[in-house]
Amino acid sequence: MKRLAFPALALLAACAAADGVRRDVAQDLAPTGKLRAAINFGNGVLAQKGADGTPQGVSADLSRELAKRLNVPLEFVTFEAAGKAFEAAKDNKVDVLFVAIEPVRAADVEFSPPYVLIEGTYMVLRESPLKEIADVDRAGVRIAIGRGSAYDLYLTRTLKNATLVRAATGGCCAMIDQFRAEKLEAVAGVRQPLVEYAKSHPDVRVMDGRFQEIRQAMGTPKGRLSAAGYLRTFVEEMKANGFVADALKRSNQPDAQVAPAGG
Repeated sequence: MKRLAFPALALLAACAAADGVRRDVAQDLAPTGKLRAAINFGNGVLAQKGADGTPQGVSADLSRELAKRLNVPLEFVTFEAAGKAFEAAKDNKVDVLFVAIEPVRAADVEFSPPYVLIEGTYMVLRESPLKEIADVDRAGVRIAIGRGSAYDLYLTRTLKNATLVRAATGGCCAMIDQFRAEKLEAVAGVRQPLVEYAKSHPDVRVMDGRFQEIRQAMGTPKGRLSAAGYLRTFVEEMKANGFVADALKRSNQPDAQVAPAGG
């Protein structure tokens, strides 16, 4: 009996240890007992509103899968701009968020490796003398941009001559409205929504090339080390097993690229 009991006890101990790890991660990722996931509707590649307003897209799908694995309820907290989601994470009002990796954000957010790569580029009037990405960074050029967006943060530290004119939110519509209303020289944003807009507005064109590769990642508030470690493993698995690619396909985002393993 003792010979049989020892392996059984060892197995139970191993299971208990594994359960303890899961409990620790769940407590770190969902300290209120539910997973509060920030969804940014300002980035249409990552999130879209369903017919009933429910979040859809790759970020919503990853949130659902994460909550399922942690065995906790899921609460979506929606925003119209990445900057607003980031501020909520800083204040510990959300537990996970989906934003681009940026150095200025790393002081307040623990990032996973990227799961999706998208391009930041410019849209200009069709007759604009600005032909290439490099042409935009010159004196007198004013660029409409969403306040607090990944491309705002990037261009703020890299542009030398052009001027950024910030819309109140990071949503594509707000930036384009400002570009139109103030007769600015360019608008910066994610390629896909700019291309979609240009299809029905022949007086504008989207530039070839990019000024930035936007590395979209999952994040959790700074200091949640167990949560951050789990997210790193989770994102790599979701890329490797095809989950991210399938989610992009379901949400009709075929031009978005799954980030490579290891990010």
